[in-house]
Amino acid sequence: MSYGRILVAGLCAAALLGGAAQAQTPPPANLALARELLAELIAINTVHDHGTLPAAEAIQKRMLAAGFAPADVTVLTIPEHPTQGQVLVRLRAKAPKARPVLWISHLDVVEARREDWTVEPFALTEKDGWLYGRGVQDMKGEIAALLAALVRAKQEGFVPDRDMIFAFTSDEESGDANGVDWLVKTQRPLVDAALVMNSDGGGGSLRGDRRLSYGVQTSEKVYVTFQLEATNKGGHSSVPEPDNAIYRLAKGLSRIEAFKFPVVTTPTTRGYFASSAALETGQVAADMLAVSKEPADPAAAERLSAMPSRNARLRTTCVATGLSGGHAENALPQRARAVIQCRMIPTDSEAVVRAKLVEVVADPGIEISVIAPAAAAQDSPYNAALMARFTKVVQGMWPGVPVAPHMDLGATDSLYTRAAGMPSYAVSAIWGDIDDNRAHGRDERISAKAFSEAVEFDYRLIKSVAAAR
Repeated sequence: MSYGRILVAGLCAAALLGGAAQAQTPPPANLALARELLAELIAINTVHDHGTLPAAEAIQKRMLAAGFAPADVTVLTIPEHPTQGQVLVRLRAKAPKARPVLWISHLDVVEARREDWTVEPFALTEKDGWLYGRGVQDMKGEIAALLAALVRAKQEGFVPDRDMIFAFTSDEESGDANGVDWLVKTQRPLVDAALVMNSDGGGGSLRGDRRLSYGVQTSEKVYVTFQLEATNKGGHSSVPEPDNAIYRLAKGLSRIEAFKFPVVTTPTTRGYFASSAALETGQVAADMLAVSKEPADPAAAERLSAMPSRNARLRTTCVATGLSGGHAENALPQRARAVIQCRMIPTDSEAVVRAKLVEVVADPGIEISVIAPAAAAQDSPYNAALMARFTKVVQGMWPGVPVAPHMDLGATDSLYTRAAGMPSYAVSAIWGDIDDNRAHGRDERISAKAFSEAVEFDYRLIKSVAAAR
């Protein structure tokens, strides 16, 4: 899952816009269907080891019952991973006036252990206005809202100007059998589109009952994982040697900790800071305006970097996430290893970042290798007409809420569609509280109110992007 909808508000936490607006809700029967869909999906355990095929088949059954033709509801499995199912649902235009829109959402969830939760993770539980269950936030709540909105549009007889393809896929969380990657590479005719919408990024941010802003994800940081390894001959612990693999590695890690990559801005982040400046005051507002220009003001960037979420938007970051070393308590270590996870600004490259790490570590005795290579994809272009559509839908629901492009700090399946040359924009429907992000955590939850609003929002968004112009 992307961290975008939580962190997008890190720059504008003082904003109060939109808090008083009362969003419309869907018809009661459609909301009831959404709740049924959510309960059904939560009850299907789709962690990697169980697979997503049962969930894909459940969606297929629901869509056929809603009136979609069998030819327009297709379940596919990855041959090497037969438990990992994808389901494609097509809402057809009578005479397409433009190439299709592809909507992507992932069915898989991360593991949840019953002993860690106060409620059953694989059952939908409603309590005190909250909906609990593994995946309600990431991202079965989004899927249920989208499916209910799609059914409503279909049953009302809505005919789009262009085909709308909805793909519900596997393994976004684990990456072992990623459905979007597989579809794009092996089933391109089924998913080829002029535009990709992703429900797993961007979106609205709350603080309590206050609506802060709505971000449209036009890019995301690119992750690459390195291993640092120091080795030597070892020996008996009773005779310490000056060259100790653990100490050597620790010194290299300390140098990485102290290093900051240079500030780099992109059209997306410059637009984001410019928009967010209007929601701040004083020095923070001035600094945001200063980094929204090219080149960014170094002093302003340094002040903004004091907040981790702002720092992460201004530069590539690398951080130690794993450590191992030694083989026996009474032996000098023959090997020590560390995992370094880097999140690159999209204009950076794996080779450049690795070269910089080699320079910073400054020790030929520490080998730096790639253990998870980067899958780079450039920003989706800023599309003023499309952004105007998004803004109209958002502000039609929540008047006054600012809408701006932004770069997600985490990774989403938009990575694969962007790499395939399809402009991709992430627009989550369920608003998240920046102070209560439980995605991947225990007692994952969303508010019942936010879920209801999401069903209506997706219905309006479907109709908006279905228009050829």
